Amino acid sequence: MSPAAVPDLPAQAEVVVVGAGHNSLIAAAYLARAGLEVLVLEANDTPGGNTRTEQLTLPGFAHDSCSSAHVLIQNNPLIRDDELGLLADHGLAYLATDPAVVMPQQDGDVLVMHRDLEGTAAEIARWSSDDARAFEELVAQWRGGLSAAHGRWSSHLPQPDDDASRRYLALRRRSAWDVVHEQFTHPVVRSFVLWLAMATIQDPRRPGTGFLPSSLVAGRLDFGWSTPVGGSQALPDALVRLIERHGGRVVCSSPVTGIGADSSGVRTVRVAGGHEVRVGRAVVAGGHLARLGAMLEGRDPTPDLVAARETWRPGLCVLAVHAALRGNLGFGADGAPAAAAGLGTTGGMLRHLDRFAAGEPDADDPWLLVVNQTAVDPTRAPDGGGTFKILTIAPHTLSGGRDWADVKDEYGARLLELVRRRSRGLAEADLLAVRIESPDDVAAHNPQNVGGSCHGGEFWLDGTHDGEVVTGWQRYDTDVPGLFLTGATVHPGGSVSGRPGRNAARAVLTGLGLDPLQVMGPG
Repeated sequence: MSPAAVPDLPAQAEVVVVGAGHNSLIAAAYLARAGLEVLVLEANDTPGGNTRTEQLTLPGFAHDSCSSAHVLIQNNPLIRDDELGLLADHGLAYLATDPAVVMPQQDGDVLVMHRDLEGTAAEIARWSSDDARAFEELVAQWRGGLSAAHGRWSSHLPQPDDDASRRYLALRRRSAWDVVHEQFTHPVVRSFVLWLAMATIQDPRRPGTGFLPSSLVAGRLDFGWSTPVGGSQALPDALVRLIERHGGRVVCSSPVTGIGADSSGVRTVRVAGGHEVRVGRAVVAGGHLARLGAMLEGRDPTPDLVAARETWRPGLCVLAVHAALRGNLGFGADGAPAAAAGLGTTGGMLRHLDRFAAGEPDADDPWLLVVNQTAVDPTRAPDGGGTFKILTIAPHTLSGGRDWADVKDEYGARLLELVRRRSRGLAEADLLAVRIESPDDVAAHNPQNVGGSCHGGEFWLDGTHDGEVVTGWQRYDTDVPGLFLTGATVHPGGSVSGRPGRNAARAVLTGLGLDPLQVMGPG
């Protein structure tokens, strides 16, 4: 049974989950599996949040409107151990690609990242044998203990006092920029590793990003451009099936406008139109944390929710170019297709970030992610066609009082030209339709993308950028009894990791006196 198209709401539920993004649905799935009566309320007419697949250009062309690769979630026990049976019982399937990604160069050469360490090191050795050895060492250290420490961090679990944890925490305090420039020397290799490190849309110069080169390199080696069959939408669709099989409900077209609470905790959830659902045990809020305090009715926001609102910042915002093509893109002399490609040099990426801070879009040598979706899954377009996306970083507020509506088409055309110079299959005659989404459009596409940030933004914990910055709020509970948090604005932040959802489910079950081990492992 699919989610209800017309709201048909019950009078009460044990647990109400606000929002049907992938993290909210993951939390709901674990809670339903644990035997709780779960109701998920979604404002949109379809579930998925930023994991939706939509016909953005032409009929029959299925585009991932935000997320595309599902690499980080592969190490989540939800998928790695198939804890809830999404893979075995609910129709979710992933395709892992080889090559993982390619990085076309200005001279026509292409650096190819394969799904094996030896093959990728051999590619890197074409530019620098020293950097090839450094690349192998980077991966060996990650697999030699840092990865396990990262898994504990992602699950918001304490670190033991051992060498691997100490090395991991020290790495986390550094910046990706420093790590890349200390370990690699050749500009092509530095650009390649730095490009990978920016895949979670964080400024690599910021302390706290030093683990990203190792983490994202290892993830691509292990899983390639891991893609759900049918598009990003396949993940939320499978979760809805699981929730409903365990007696839960997912009701779309039901925007939550208020959460009623008093000094003893949450009491009701109010939906647009006035319907109220009585809450038996808990509310899990999957929307934007900076907006949650204003949704409380019957009591003032607690200090923790005020602090979340005041310390949140959007971080790096994004612009996307979606296109329907006659076929797939190809790269290199033989025009071989690849699921994903990266453009940008270290100097260009640095300039790109500086121009972003100044409110200037950059099309000279920016960080670009090129997603060739039908190279992985040809079912997403009819008649051998292709679906294609460029993702880049762009300021939400332009300098000089300019409006994105006036400049986005020209800017998008410049980005297309950059990719055209380093690929095949992107001539004007190959473009069937183009849709450009500025940061304004990204924010309008999903109301949770506040400020054009689709990765959850960041928290400046002391209120300034000079202190500690984290990509996710460090709690899943709140000072309002019975009110819990999930989504891209809580630890460990955005991207399709599913960690905020699984971690939130653990917090809810523990808070309700239930044993999380009945539905999930200890990690």
